Amino acid sequence: MKYMMTYDLMESMRNTNEWLGATARAYASYPMMSWGANPAMDWLEAWGKVTERTFSRMVAKPDWNIPVQTNIDGTDMVVTTETVVERPFGDLIRFRVGNRPDRTRQIMLVAPMSGHYATLLRKTVISLLPDADVFVTDWHNARDIPVSAGKFDIEDYTLYLMDFMRALGPDIHVLAVCQPVPLALAATAYLAELDPAAQPKSLTLIGGPVDPEANHTEVTDFGRSVTMGQLEETMIQRVGFKYDGVGRMVYPGLLQLASFISMNAETHTNAFRDEIIRVAKGEASENDRHNDFYDEYLAVMDMTAEFYLSTVERIFKEREIARNEFVVAGHKVDFSKVTTVAVKIVEGEDDDISAPGQCLAALGLLTGLPDDKKAAHLEPGAGHYGIFAGRSWRNNIRPLVLDFIDANTDAPKDAAGKVVSIK
Repeated sequence: MKYMMTYDLMESMRNTNEWLGATARAYASYPMMSWGANPAMDWLEAWGKVTERTFSRMVAKPDWNIPVQTNIDGTDMVVTTETVVERPFGDLIRFRVGNRPDRTRQIMLVAPMSGHYATLLRKTVISLLPDADVFVTDWHNARDIPVSAGKFDIEDYTLYLMDFMRALGPDIHVLAVCQPVPLALAATAYLAELDPAAQPKSLTLIGGPVDPEANHTEVTDFGRSVTMGQLEETMIQRVGFKYDGVGRMVYPGLLQLASFISMNAETHTNAFRDEIIRVAKGEASENDRHNDFYDEYLAVMDMTAEFYLSTVERIFKEREIARNEFVVAGHKVDFSKVTTVAVKIVEGEDDDISAPGQCLAALGLLTGLPDDKKAAHLEPGAGHYGIFAGRSWRNNIRPLVLDFIDANTDAPKDAAGKVVSIK
């Protein structure tokens, strides 16, 4: 499958379905179609609207759309993004809240590079902004990166995180979500050796595969059941002529999306059927729950082939992180070198992506870190999404994370241990 033709074929299929949806919607919307009662036209228009929106979202990066924040004097403060560090494969961005002075809490959110954009953490950002300055790793779509920019694998990802941490300084608190958890841990350990002064104050690891073998899921079973040759032959394609990254080897976002949907095909089929029915009855809206979820879920990005393949081989198959055998730029990272960074683990009891125990394995690697610098929380009844953006995050986990940050900062605190000095 490693041909531009197969990549362009998938894009052509997507484009054709978007066109069919737009055509059906336009045809059923002609005034002449309303001259007589014809429910078929209502259904055709509804199908067209949902289909056009669905396939158009697959190639559009979602906007952050962070709502305005309210100042202490009651005025509105518009939230904008600014680039702190700009790199070919991803930037470090900051959410600037109007003219609000810098907060004492400085949080760097490490977003996954696992098929979706960093906007997947939009609700996480919204929940943290009132209490902290928030920075996010904003990864780029590989199809838009020229081949001349070189490769990007898990070692490069780790080096990027180290550069981002250095840029923000030692007062930063890092939150890594899902896929980047083991690499954020490795970046912190590598900094502990090379540049101890640049280490973050704390590191919160949320639902990531530090040791995939600690508790099996469908994801880990898949990683063990296929060979690297099979993955390279079936998953990797070359970017077509339409994009700046023409010729780059990637794991296409559309192919990833097909895999995501196939895992819960019946659920997604029912969701789109029900949405078409709601649109036909006039009960749907632009920002209903269906659109709110699928506008983000369907927006997928290509990953570089070397990043995807090295993740499967080195994190899941060889378990280099779990065995403390991870090498970056020819240097073996030693997790025992982490001695001052407070580390908190957050897992969901019902997480079917990174099951309980996979992330907790990180604490066992940190043999040089005192026990009073380690913490762990297992959220009852929470799935994967819920531990960083759902109800469990908002009501239970977020307060615990902020308390953990406050307990491991040099800023002045009140009698309850809360940070009181907000610059």
